[in-house]
Parts: sequence; structure tokens; C-alpha cells
Amino acid sequence: MHGLHFSLAETLRQRRRRLAAFIDGPIALWAGQPPSRNFPANTFPFRASSHFLYFTGLPLAQGVILLQQGRLTLFLDDASPEEVLWHGPSPGRDDIAVQIGADAAYPLADLAPRVQGAATIAACNPAVLAQQEQILGRPVPTSTQATDPDRQLAAAMVQVRLCHDEDAIAQIREAAAVSVAAHEAGMVATPWATSAAEVRAAMERIILAHNMDCAYASIVTPHHGEVLHNQQYHQRLQPGHLLLADVGAEAPSRLASDITLTWPVSGHFSPTQRAIYDIVLAAHDACIAQAGPEVEYRDLHLLACRVLAEGLVDLGLLRGDPESLVEQDAHALFFPPRCRPSARPRRPRHGRPRRSGRLCPRPAAEPALWPGLSAPDRPLQAGMAVTIEPGFYQVPGILNDPARRQTYRQCVNWDYLTHFNDVRGIRIEDDVLITTEGCQVLTAALPTQAEAVAAMVSS
Repeated sequence: MHGLHFSLAETLRQRRRRLAAFIDGPIALWAGQPPSRNFPANTFPFRASSHFLYFTGLPLAQGVILLQQGRLTLFLDDASPEEVLWHGPSPGRDDIAVQIGADAAYPLADLAPRVQGAATIAACNPAVLAQQEQILGRPVPTSTQATDPDRQLAAAMVQVRLCHDEDAIAQIREAAAVSVAAHEAGMVATPWATSAAEVRAAMERIILAHNMDCAYASIVTPHHGEVLHNQQYHQRLQPGHLLLADVGAEAPSRLASDITLTWPVSGHFSPTQRAIYDIVLAAHDACIAQAGPEVEYRDLHLLACRVLAEGLVDLGLLRGDPESLVEQDAHALFFPPRCRPSARPRRPRHGRPRRSGRLCPRPAAEPALWPGLSAPDRPLQAGMAVTIEPGFYQVPGILNDPARRQTYRQCVNWDYLTHFNDVRGIRIEDDVLITTEGCQVLTAALPTQAEAVAAMVSS
């Protein structure tokens, strides 16, 4: 904590001033507290509220801040003798206030009378939510059900955090560099590993060694890439398998990276694997080439769909005109997810203004398996961070559904599809920063060309 640089304190002040431009009234934000595992003293690692962190820069358990017209008041108790015994000495409230550029600081006992009428964002932890409601003297619904002034605050947060400042971009770059190193370690470890768990361990070791956390539960799955969020690691690695790894690092600021790469366990793509990989890569590259300010998010998603459809038609898996196939959602048989806008850190699923605090709102009704043309409309702006992550997936629940088979009987060469049984799922994902000139791939150091990927595994 003593190492917080003055420039960060100034960055925090600028963030608070930007928020004040969107909302006039007082705002109270709770840092939260670590939930217990199986008894009160045995807690999970503490993760402060992302919104609290955005304006304070420090994960202050039990802390609360009051924001009004760009000013910050910190409410925090000094560590008790018992806490010092178990966790060691820590800076006092007044020292922390100086570090984060707070205008005033008080103990938590002074909180209630000073935050009446303040807007807030509901805590995920039920105990903290109960505290919010008790102190504010009113219900605090989740963001999807919030009413003013909480609803106004959520909208203001979206605007403030939609585009990143220089400090946030620097931290995303750091997380991206660590994520790249983790994927490289995973590829290097694959030839001697016998299970997905060993590859996962090699990748997460790099993240932990850089004093970072995993931004989400790692996905490291051989031959089961069709399970989009597979979090089982017992599978054995076999020659001929593809290994899909979706692993990202999260900096202490909770700004994160999110990378996916798919590589052959043996160090060599089969002809069918290579054919599909190149189609996914073409969609990935086309979206990155197109990304830039004022480009609609929806248009990027549709571009990925069209390129995938064109490739699958050329390969003989789909039949018909690619544009018509996309209009019919035929491509979504193999491409359920989408390229997704994001802004780190991640927000809770119940009201992101998934994964990032992606601050681009999700559609009101988003089909679980058929996103099709439901991508939200939002023009990209300089300072946004987005993930580009097209993929190809053979999901049995989709492809074996009799109704879908009937609907798309003329669109899919179902007999030829059986020749691609060694391609369960392929995803290629990079983190991209939108700039005034176009975009910059923050994770470009990780190779995506098939030859380079295979060479790294077999080296």
C-alpha cells in the first residue's frame, strides 16, 4: 500500500471528477468483506467491489466511500490488535486517505448519518447487502431492478468506465503480458503433460508467480472444446486431441486479460483440424482488421458470422449462400458465442452496465444457444477494450436436436460433418484496444497462425 504512486492518486481524482459530471447527488460504495468458507474465521480470499476499487485503487475490506461532486470521504476502521496479530501491521486510516487522495476520513461508526439519501450499487455478498440496506434505511435491489437514484448511478458508471484511462490501459497491458506468458507455458508443457490438470498448473503458475490471480476459472480442455466453460481438468491428453485453453490473468487492480488459444496436443494439426482452425482464424483476423472507432459492435459480430459461413461453405460443411445462411442462423449451429465487447474489471452477471466489467449492456433477452443476430448495438470508441473470440463448436445438444436437424437439413452436409469428429471445438481470442487510428492487439505476442502454434508445442 505504501507504494501507491502519486500519479495513481491523481488518476483516481480524475475518475471521481468524471463521475461527478454524470451524477450530482451523493454516492456510497461498499468495498465488501470476504465471505466465509465453512466457518467464520476461514474466509475466501477478499475481492473488493470493482466499482469501489475503480475510485480508490486499494482493496480495503469493510471500507466504504462517499463520493459527492468529485470529493471522496473514506470510512474505515483502523486494524484491531487481533487483526494485527493474525495479519501483521497495516497503514492506518489517515495514511490510506493520503494515499488515495481522499478529502476526509472517518471511522465506520460515523458512516450512517453521512450517507443518507446516497445512491449505491447492490453488493453481491448478502451480509454486505444487508448492511447497505440497514445503513441507508431502504431496499437496495440488484441493478436489473434498481430504481432512481441507484439506476442513475448505474448508468453513470457505464459512461465513466466505458473507455479506459491511461492507468487502466497500462494495467490491462500488464495482465495481457502475463496471460501471454501463461499460454506459452501451457504450450511448452503439453508434450510432457498427461492430463489437462498438468497444463492448467503450468499456466496458472505463471500468473501466480507474477502476483496476479486468474481472472476467471480457467478452461483447459482436450477434445471437449465444445463445452464452452468446461472447468474439469481430469481429462487425459491423447495424440490427435486439440487442447482449448481459455486462461487470463487479473492484476491486483482487478483489471484483466482474457485469451483463448487452441493447439494440437501432438504438435501437429490433422487436415480436418487445420481446415477448421484456419476458418476460425480468418474470422478472428477479419474482425481485428475492421475494429476501430465508430465501428458497430453488431457489425463485428456479423462479420465473424459471415466469414465463418463462407469458410464452411468453401469447405463443404454448409450449403448455400453465406449471407442467406447467416440470416437463417445456420452458422450458429457451430458458432453459439459471439465476439464480445468488454471493459475490465468484470462486473457481476446480474447487471453488468460476464466476464470484465464488460460495460456494454447485454440484450434484454439473450438466447442461451442462439445468439444469432442478437448482438447489441454500440459503436466502439477509442479507449474501449474488447475481446475478439470467434469459434467453431460441435455441441451435441445443438447438432443432435431432431428439430434443428429438420430445420437445417438442406443447409448442412450432415454426412460430411462426420469426417470432422476430431474437431470438437476451436476458439481463438485476443484482447484488442480501440484507438483513435483503429485498434491495437494487446495480446499480439501470442502467435495465432497455425504453423507458429504447432511449432511452439512441438519445439
